[in-house]
Amino acid sequence: MMKNFTITGAEKSPFLTWYTEGLKEKFSAQGYEFCEEPVDEIRVVFNVINHENPRPFRRKAQATFVISILENNEEPENVFEAAYPYLVRSLSNHLVFIVHTEEKTDVYFITPEQGFYKLSYQNDDEEDFFQRIYERLEPVASSQLVIDNDFMEDLDQELWNGNEVTEKMYVAGKKLDEMNLLPAPFPLEKYLSSRDMRQLKKLYGIGGLSYGNLSSRHDDRNFWMSASGCNKANLRVIGQDILHIKGFNSKKNSMEISVPPSISPKRASVDAIEHWMIYKEHPKVGAIVHIHAWMDGVNATEINYPCGTIQLAETVAELVRKADDPSRAIIGLKNHGLTITGRDLDDIFDRIKGQVIPQVPMA
Repeated sequence: MMKNFTITGAEKSPFLTWYTEGLKEKFSAQGYEFCEEPVDEIRVVFNVINHENPRPFRRKAQATFVISILENNEEPENVFEAAYPYLVRSLSNHLVFIVHTEEKTDVYFITPEQGFYKLSYQNDDEEDFFQRIYERLEPVASSQLVIDNDFMEDLDQELWNGNEVTEKMYVAGKKLDEMNLLPAPFPLEKYLSSRDMRQLKKLYGIGGLSYGNLSSRHDDRNFWMSASGCNKANLRVIGQDILHIKGFNSKKNSMEISVPPSISPKRASVDAIEHWMIYKEHPKVGAIVHIHAWMDGVNATEINYPCGTIQLAETVAELVRKADDPSRAIIGLKNHGLTITGRDLDDIFDRIKGQVIPQVPMA
């Protein structure tokens, strides 16, 4: 994997000049090659943006991980609400939102999955400060997305309208909606131009940010899963609301999906790679639910890898493997939510009833 990076974007204040130089020294010391100008196959881009015109960095490759940096000289009433639109408008994988107060500087890290956490700096040990930032960003920036879909019009005709499994998913989707844990799709069109929307769709296949998903085993090889960005309260149309996942093509780095002919399919949830790994290894897992919520006492991932990465899927799969009963595991995804396995969907909802904490703790 290429290990190179660049720093680009808007004019820098004295603090941002110091901050980006510190990033440059730290990443260079850790074996990353600094490029004065972005090359097509750049791995990590630190893009300094401003409030008036948060210009995106135009990626040439999906593998490029863009971290936008925005400085604020006063603390907003709600930091997340103030910062998140800049993450979207700058088409970033990560936003570093720097807030100066009289006592200290807080550095917030914000992800598209609504991860939100901070480090503080009070003119203390520079080496320690940049080491902590590196440990936050590098594992995430170097992870590998699996977001391509390979649609095949080969779904058995008897499944074009679903079956008893998809009917249970419809019922479970309504339960999930009633739990009020699914944020409404983020209004991308409110913040992005049509050109930016095309760029986002081209790179990530994103048509709207909607979180949470569920899946159910079809047989020993395939499973059904809610599609990306769909209304979980109305999982009806096969190929659009519910997808038949055949497998993962490691050579193409894509999920293989069977759909009925003559349908315009929606994309698979980015978590499909994670669900595929779990089903493949654990025959007794009959269903999986992913929610943006928390439960006390769960085993959790140490690094908040982005959704849809091989690294997150492998980490969750390892924690499921280590569970007392992999077919009934509850795994925390750091700063993000829960992945829950069960014998079937009813088993999952029965076990979590009354146990779920809507607010995910951030660390």
